[in-house]
Amino acid sequence: MALVREVSLFRNGRNQALRVPRDFELPGETAYMYQDGSRLIIEPASGQTFADLFADWGPLAEALPDIEDELMPLDETVF
Repeated sequence: MALVREVSLFRNGRNQALRVPRDFELPGETAYMYQDGSRLIIEPASGQTFADLFADWGPLAEALPDIEDELMPLDETVF
């Protein structure tokens, strides 16, 4: 069975807030929250950026095709 804890809600300026018990702490500095009916779901943000993703990629195994420097001729047809 899932661990259940009662928490206290309080006001922080105009926002409602709650203290997250140590048993439920999430990693990182940000999280995603969404509502499913009357339930609030909080999930840790992955924290992975596109730069992180690209850093994990190795060099390409095959060469890229040559690209012509000339521009394609313009078609006179107007769309």
